[in-house]
Amino acid sequence: MSDTAGNGAILVVGGGISGLTAALEAAEVGNNDVFLIEKNAYFGGRVAQLNQYFPKLCPPTCGLEINFKRIKDNRKIRTYTLTTIKSITGGPGNYEVQLETAPRYINSNCTACGDCAQACADEIDDEFNFGMGKTKAVYLPHEMAFPRRYVLKKEACSAECLAAVKAACKYNAVDLDMQPKTFTLKVSAIIWSTGWNPYDPNKITNLKYNSSPSIITNMMMERLAAPNGPTKGKILRPGDNKEPESIAFVQCAGSRDENHLEHCSYICCMATFKHISYIREQYPETKIYVFYIDLRTPGKYEHFREKFMADPNTTFIKGKVADIAAERDGGVTVIAENALTGAKVNQKVDLCVLATGMEPALKEQGKAYGLNMDGNGFIVSEPEKGMISAGCAKSAVDVYTSGQSSTAAALKAIQIVR
Repeated sequence: MSDTAGNGAILVVGGGISGLTAALEAAEVGNNDVFLIEKNAYFGGRVAQLNQYFPKLCPPTCGLEINFKRIKDNRKIRTYTLTTIKSITGGPGNYEVQLETAPRYINSNCTACGDCAQACADEIDDEFNFGMGKTKAVYLPHEMAFPRRYVLKKEACSAECLAAVKAACKYNAVDLDMQPKTFTLKVSAIIWSTGWNPYDPNKITNLKYNSSPSIITNMMMERLAAPNGPTKGKILRPGDNKEPESIAFVQCAGSRDENHLEHCSYICCMATFKHISYIREQYPETKIYVFYIDLRTPGKYEHFREKFMADPNTTFIKGKVADIAAERDGGVTVIAENALTGAKVNQKVDLCVLATGMEPALKEQGKAYGLNMDGNGFIVSEPEKGMISAGCAKSAVDVYTSGQSSTAAALKAIQIVR
């Protein structure tokens, strides 16, 4: 299948907050035809997984719902989920991009009624909640999912389960014979807004991530605090659902480390202060310990930091964590050296949060598309080639800065196609 909007079309790769912003700006300001593709089954990216985001501590609905409505109302924008790039040929102003859309096994007849999920007997790990719980093998990615359509993991279902799921749908939306679709787009410029992934904590061997369910990541904390998360917004220790009386945060978990991520991930310190605000809303007396190298909360975020630095139940220890030991009672002991006093610290806590860094999602794969990547795997914009990076594909930034970056990318793409 071939699809083209003629000269001046723009392809936006990645449908998180950066991709949504870039697509809308290109279509609304530039009046350009825009193709927006996303590898996941839904748009919204990492922001959809947050409980709140800076600078106003808004819930994801604050920024995403209005953008989804604008996308649906704009006839210049065509959207594709479960879609990835197979190849790119041509040159600036005249790119030909071959793409593939994976089967969802649920067609556009879906009304998201949920009957299929009720009939489904098989379960899979809940990826949206970072494995903290299970979900049915046919599922709505999350309550605010756009498009609002179920997804079926066919390979995770037994034949009996598939038959039950199909029989339960009164709208004939379950299509078990759906196949991958390959198609080609002709575009003049490409905006890369491929976003980021949390750095894999299993690679940081001294932090013993898999040794205890009491060691979680900062994104897992976001899901625990979220009303649509695995605990309906109550911060509880995974495994036994204990209300934590003490919590440790380990900063720069993988970041600023030549063995892992050389760059500062920018958001991690701010995220920890935000998480302290979540904890204080639920547990005013819980003891909090923050192990850090430096605390970086630039510009307007300094006031937010000052508020929690003065918290009498929060202790800040300047020192890199050397080890985390699991304890028999379900807690863990964080072992570090206080860089200011030289004293060894052995702090036992109920829950430990690793402030894992931001890793560019595309990484080395970008080179196969002819992209220029910096030493940390971020995409370097080359406007002369019609290739522009935006948001966290360009550098590690917060949501607010991603919006600014994506608007700039859209304006640059508009200039290129004209």
